[in-house]
Amino acid sequence: MADERPTGLKANKGIELLTWGTPNGWKASILLEELKEAYGKDYTWQGINISQNIQKEEWFTKLGPNGRIPVIVDHDKGGFAVQEGLAILTYLTRHYDPEHKFSFTDDLDVSRAEQWMAWQHGGLGPMQGQANHFNRFAKERIAYGMQRYTGETERLVGILDKQLKSNDFLVGNKFSIADIANFGWVHILRFSGVELDNFPSLKAWWERVLARPAVQRGLSIPSKSGLGNDTYMQKLKDDKEFAEKEHELREKVKAAKEQYGYKYSSP
Repeated sequence: MADERPTGLKANKGIELLTWGTPNGWKASILLEELKEAYGKDYTWQGINISQNIQKEEWFTKLGPNGRIPVIVDHDKGGFAVQEGLAILTYLTRHYDPEHKFSFTDDLDVSRAEQWMAWQHGGLGPMQGQANHFNRFAKERIAYGMQRYTGETERLVGILDKQLKSNDFLVGNKFSIADIANFGWVHILRFSGVELDNFPSLKAWWERVLARPAVQRGLSIPSKSGLGNDTYMQKLKDDKEFAEKEHELREKVKAAKEQYGYKYSSP
């Protein structure tokens, strides 16, 4: 399925997921796998290779006007389409989590979950995405951008680490959509230039979430990524050339921080 080039929807019932192996894409695939395990709710997915700009094609933007993955289509509700990870998480639990295994009934816990999801949507995701851009994908290595966004990612990660010092999960001490919303970005922290080992409570949470079978399956849709903290560390051990290039990149980020007098600070 991952190798096929989609040209439109292919299902006519249930949920159809259009996605790719990114932190945002994993939000939808992980929750759908959890719902499948908990309630037996199956779904269909198609891999949308973002490097081929399939998400910009007209058939896709009719469903997700922003031209970004993931998008879900609920064929059982007249082909209703939902874009944006946060909206997808809330839609799926509102309609398909009747026992609230991944969501909440208490009004204050509902708000707490919404806050952590909005925090990720407006903070961790965008800032870490910019760190990836300036550290890895920009044609020019711009020191200010490298230290600015790597540093802001570290600040935000520190907030998560503090929250998790006395809590196994972000809200209500149970695994929920608040955790799913944040997990994908934490899962690629090392790729983004942030050392997960410096945040022990966050690392323990990441390990707890990663150990869930449905999470493992969700991370493999459309195929297992090499960007995860676990696979990244293994590649450092196995690939000397990769390890050398990564060391050079870390030194550049370190030099950028020194150039601008960066000091880690997180509430």
